[in-house]
Amino acid sequence: MERPSLEVADIFRAYGPAWRQAQTGHLNLSQLKVMSAIEQCRTSALGGHVLRCDHCHTEEISYNSCRNRHCPKCQAKAAQRWLEARQADLLPVEYYHVVFTLPAPISAIAYSNKAAIYRLLFDVAAETLLTIAADPKRLGARIGATLVLHTWGSAMTHHPHVHGIVPGGGLSPDGERWVACRR
Repeated sequence: MERPSLEVADIFRAYGPAWRQAQTGHLNLSQLKVMSAIEQCRTSALGGHVLRCDHCHTEEISYNSCRNRHCPKCQAKAAQRWLEARQADLLPVEYYHVVFTLPAPISAIAYSNKAAIYRLLFDVAAETLLTIAADPKRLGARIGATLVLHTWGSAMTHHPHVHGIVPGGGLSPDGERWVACRR
């Protein structure tokens, strides 16, 4: 696979120090660790090894990966495998993307009470989807959904929200037929 001309690590190395300085007091230790891991990934900072071809005697240095779950270089293949595996789980229907976001005051509470608030966010998102779908005036069906928690926003600040992938329909209350939703 060809290396892109610009990577997240390049941006972090170029602008990260000034950005971290500007965000002093607003970044937690785990965010700083992620940035550092991405900056160091596949560089001499993490060490490496020499690959030698016994046939042509060519040598190539291969630097170690950070293996951080947020690193785009380390997780790209794992993400692709996960997506391919999920394809087998999909129904032959349309899917919809929904997002449930905490209001700012609750988001601030969540920062200190992550486990409890994130659990509530999942519970409320699921209950909302199931309740709306079960309403005969809406869909009148039992649905499924895949919910994924994101705790950072695109600005790399604490912004807890749940992304949901919801099929365009569900099972009738008696479980005997598929009820497709209206667009």
